[in-house]
Amino acid sequence: MPKPQKPVVYGQNHELDFRRDFSWRIFRIMAEFVEGFQFIADYKKTASFFGSARFRQSNHHYREARALAKLLARDGFTIVTGGGPGIMEAANRGAVDVGGVSVGLNIELPREQRTNPYVRHAKAFHYFFTRKVMLDFAAEAYVFFPGGFGTLDEFFELVTLVQTRKIAPVPIILVGKDFWGTLTSWIHDHVYRQHHAIEKNDLKIFRLVDSVDEAYKVLKAMRTPIEVI
Repeated sequence: MPKPQKPVVYGQNHELDFRRDFSWRIFRIMAEFVEGFQFIADYKKTASFFGSARFRQSNHHYREARALAKLLARDGFTIVTGGGPGIMEAANRGAVDVGGVSVGLNIELPREQRTNPYVRHAKAFHYFFTRKVMLDFAAEAYVFFPGGFGTLDEFFELVTLVQTRKIAPVPIILVGKDFWGTLTSWIHDHVYRQHHAIEKNDLKIFRLVDSVDEAYKVLKAMRTPIEVI
């Protein structure tokens, strides 16, 4: 006679814990998308800033990001960042300097990521990809300062979304020819001219500038709201 099986107690056996099951994760992901879109829907005329989390306030690019955020916040732009340190802090700080709206879309990590002290409206995400979608669809303009892999990843994702018409064309500004110039030259000379992997018009998706004043003029002139296609 087979031995009677012990009753299953969910929560004691991780393999049977519904909270670790894929179906539970789907509901959690759906909830993050719903809450995220509801959160960002309240902010209009937004500009998202990207860049290295490693830059301190003495860094030239930190100062430039803060200055540009000030100018845009004075013009009524909501400043959106990933909520962390470095360039993100600089942009949120610039908005706060002039009494503007400062928003941070942060990520929950096992070792808690520090939310910079200049975020005034925050939303935290468990999954990187849901947060990334919110950042990609959160703004009417995107400003990229020098940064690492995460910054480059966000840049290429946004360019791809515009290229494939998943979102309508929006200003994508690269600030700092000392950093971005080599990359944009490589895209032009190798990706486009030598290998024909993109079209000529694709080179117009983004704009390289070398100063806060130049970036400000481009962004102030734009009037096209973001649109999901």
